[in-house]
Amino acid sequence: MTLPPSAAASPGAGPGSAWAGWREFRVAQRRFEDAAQAQCSFYLQPTDGQPLPAFKPGQFLTFSLDVAAARTITRCYSLSDQPDPAHYRVTIKRVPAPAGHPEFAPGLSSNHFHDQVQVGDILRVKAPAGHFFIDPDPGVPVVLIGGGIGITPMMSMLGWCLARQPRRTVHLYYGLRDSREHAFKPLLEDMAAAHPALHLNIVYSRPGESDVLGRDHQHRGHVDVELLQRTLPHGRHQFYVCGPPAMMQSLVPALAAWGVPVADLHHEAFGPASVKLPGAPQAAAPGTTEVEVRFQRSGRTLTWDGRDTSLLDFAERHGIELESGCRSGGCGSCQTRLLEGAVQYEHAPDHDVAPGHCLLCVGRPSSTLVSTLVLEA
Repeated sequence: MTLPPSAAASPGAGPGSAWAGWREFRVAQRRFEDAAQAQCSFYLQPTDGQPLPAFKPGQFLTFSLDVAAARTITRCYSLSDQPDPAHYRVTIKRVPAPAGHPEFAPGLSSNHFHDQVQVGDILRVKAPAGHFFIDPDPGVPVVLIGGGIGITPMMSMLGWCLARQPRRTVHLYYGLRDSREHAFKPLLEDMAAAHPALHLNIVYSRPGESDVLGRDHQHRGHVDVELLQRTLPHGRHQFYVCGPPAMMQSLVPALAAWGVPVADLHHEAFGPASVKLPGAPQAAAPGTTEVEVRFQRSGRTLTWDGRDTSLLDFAERHGIELESGCRSGGCGSCQTRLLEGAVQYEHAPDHDVAPGHCLLCVGRPSSTLVSTLVLEA
């Protein structure tokens, strides 16, 4: 059956339907995507053999992982390929301990994937989710901006665009240090050679001695608004930005200050980055009002004094272990029933919070409204 043009262009159209809860997937393939072998793709196939729903390019998967000491953790990773009814792909960067700080542990989940998850292993996965995905309107040029491993949702959007809307103008800006960290390098170069509508802008901040400007990368420095102003043609664009907190906190507000309408400015951080746009209402500064926070299931009653960024940080600082994933309001893993009191968010979370619940990773007590907060956790 041939789909009508509107359905054929939809990034959510496709076989299968999203599933509830956890579904088992087998690791069908592992593949390193960079010369340093720090970024590894995992190809996942459902053990039930049923076709997969065609997610919206830019969305993520949520994993339940059994790691060391019989501990189970929840983590989220962006899908890094266009929808395929046979498999999903995520690309995960190994996170080492911070340079010069051996007292800090390396990334628990990323190192588990790299060191423990092998072909044939079974993983528990929730259906694709998230509100960060590409607008299917082919008439609006796209600007995809990825910093570091933030390239992963951009690869999903890019692959979908080239396959389904090959005439749509796409500008890809990818910021990283050098060619050793350059993920998907041959693939991106092949894509650019085969698709005149794709404009590739690779930006190295610390190119190596063998990295050639014009061959391995087009610019030196960082992806900033000045670079975009120099290289983008005039006119309306849809911007999609994903990267580390420092990039998000500088670039996204700069784009808004440049005049990009909020409706055309989409962003997602891989971490709890706080992005403040010009003209947006400012959240009230943390006051000295103390709020009693009762964790019903844990049997702990603690005093919130405003020093923590979120209720999740507050709980963890006091030794209360709670399930969490993205830590930025996107996956819903930390959703908890709110038994008494009120919770406020500086920005509306991406996850659709169920009535009577709250998200701990981005929530804070509404100290002006309540003196006691009771959570089921």
